[in-house]
Amino acid sequence: MSVVPAEVLPGGARAVPETAPGAAELGPPARLWPSLAAVYRAQLSRARVARIPLLFVATFQSVGIAVMMRGVVDSGREAQSVVAGSSVLVVAYVALNLLSQYFGQLRASGGLDHYATLPVPPAAVVLGAAAAYASFTVPGTLVTAVFGCVLFGLPLSNLWILLAVVPLAGAALAGLGAACGLLAPRPELATLLGQLGMSAALLLGVLPADRMPEVVRLARDLLPSTYGVEAYARTFGAHPDWAVVLVDLGVCAGVGVVSLAVATWAYRRAAVR
Repeated sequence: MSVVPAEVLPGGARAVPETAPGAAELGPPARLWPSLAAVYRAQLSRARVARIPLLFVATFQSVGIAVMMRGVVDSGREAQSVVAGSSVLVVAYVALNLLSQYFGQLRASGGLDHYATLPVPPAAVVLGAAAAYASFTVPGTLVTAVFGCVLFGLPLSNLWILLAVVPLAGAALAGLGAACGLLAPRPELATLLGQLGMSAALLLGVLPADRMPEVVRLARDLLPSTYGVEAYARTFGAHPDWAVVLVDLGVCAGVGVVSLAVATWAYRRAAVR
C-alpha cells in the first residue's frame, strides 16, 4: 500500500503552518477628556429624571434659610455672608449629600463592577459623576443668589462671580462627597457622612462668622466651601479686593484637586475589592 501526501490530493486539507501569526496589538488606552465627556453625558441623562425634585429641594431649602435669617440680620457684612452662604449651600447639598449617597449605594449594589469593565480611566468616572451632579446646582444657586440680593437689598452687579464660585467650590465638595461614599463600609454610613457635611456647610457657611466663637471659626476655615462663600461675599462691597477674591478661589481650586485625587484613589480601592 502506498501513501500519498495530502498536499497533492485535490481539495485536500492544507498543512497547518508551524508558526501562528503574532498576537494582535491592543488599541491605545482611552484618553481622559473624551472618557470624561462620555461619563458626564451618561450621568446627566441618568439623573435627568430627578432633576426637578432635586432643584426644588435644594433651592427651597436655601431660600427658606435666607428668609429665616432676614428676621435676624438686617444689612451690612452679616447680610452679605447670609446671601453668599445660602447660595453656596445649594452646591453643598448636592455635592456632599447626594453624591456621597450615590457612590455609597453604587458600591453596596456592585455597580462599581460595571464601571470597572469600561475602558475609561478612574478619574473620568469620578469627575464625570461629580460634574453631572454639580450641573444641577447652577439654576438653584442663581435663583437663591438673586432672591437673597433682592431680600437684603444687595447689588446684583457682580453676580457673574458665581460662574467661578460654583465649579470651584463644587469640585472641592464633590471630591469630599465622593470620597465619603466610596470609603464608607456601608451605604447608611455614607448617607450619614453626607448629612453631617451638609450640616457643617449650613452652620459654618450661612451664619455670620463675627458671631461665632474662636474654636468654631477655626473649624470654619477647614471647610472648603467657606472660601467660596468668602469670595462671593467680598464682591458685594463698593470696591471689592479682587486679589483676595482670587486667593479664596485659588484655595477652592487647590482643595478641589486634592479632594478629587483622594476620591479617585478611593474609587480604585473600592473597584478592586
